[in-house]
Amino acid sequence: MFSVLLLDRDLCIAEANPAAEALLGRSSKRLIGIKITDLVDFGTVGVQERLVVEDHQLVARGVAAIVGGERMRFNMTVSPMPTHPGWKVMSLSDGSRDDVSGEGEKESILGAPAVLAHEIKNPLAAIRGAGQLLARRVDEKDRPLAAMISDEVDRIARLVDRMQKLGSNTPDPVAPFNLHEAVRNAMATVRAGAPQNVTLSEEFDPSLPKVLASQDALEQVMINLLSNACDACSGLESGEITVKTRFVSGLAMSAIRLGRSVRVPIEITVIDNGPGVDPKLADRMFEPFVTAKKGGQGLGLALVKKLLADMDGRIGYSRDDRSGQTHFRINLPVSK
Repeated sequence: MFSVLLLDRDLCIAEANPAAEALLGRSSKRLIGIKITDLVDFGTVGVQERLVVEDHQLVARGVAAIVGGERMRFNMTVSPMPTHPGWKVMSLSDGSRDDVSGEGEKESILGAPAVLAHEIKNPLAAIRGAGQLLARRVDEKDRPLAAMISDEVDRIARLVDRMQKLGSNTPDPVAPFNLHEAVRNAMATVRAGAPQNVTLSEEFDPSLPKVLASQDALEQVMINLLSNACDACSGLESGEITVKTRFVSGLAMSAIRLGRSVRVPIEITVIDNGPGVDPKLADRMFEPFVTAKKGGQGLGLALVKKLLADMDGRIGYSRDDRSGQTHFRINLPVSK
């Protein structure tokens, strides 16, 4: 049974269904006007912050929370109401029966809608098709509304795809390949849609050995990082993004999944001259739902970290205020 709550712009309850009354232990009349965060302590910082952001959709699975002093685990969705700016519809269902690995709240959230993806995507396809049919029948003045149906369905489908990747427990297979080929593919993709004021350049070490990774996954990582760099530089008169590669001797990391140390001497650095990441978010930028972008989902860097971890790689961030440059540094294993 789903508990459904209608929340106003202050996150106060405006309506509650019977399941929500049972969950929160109060009648609908006694719930109206009370802030949801006064009744439910969601604990996870990323979830708490996302709740207060207008016009952002949130989908999370296995969220730990405290209700009336009792610890519970929920599957949760929060959807904005386009007709009422700032208002949201929240649904909560019992997540205690789901298979949670016990690796922490972040991992529980990352395991989100993979379970629901099939059930979500099938009706989405039907809605999109209906919207396209509707666009052919309505008057010209109403066609933008029909187009909005298709656009919003596509947006939700992309969100589900990203969440599926985050929740996947099966990493892509790794194999030896030319690192620079993958990086150049990603740069070409991003360059095609980059703002005119932004230039992308490369400084590659041609002597690098082959890397041991997933080429598809690495290209996705680079597209995400380069796209973020383009966004960061979009407001500058002259944005500059540089991708550097080099070999770093002696660098190793602990691969918990393998139970041993892994050498990660292959280094890729994405450098841009944008304003950098908000210092308040710098320590948590790789967590899900953490973003400073208006309309952002906060999933891009979380996906980057997850894909790299699956390849026994790592990523780090630094800001050089003296030069005004932002650095995202990737380290990957070398092929034997």
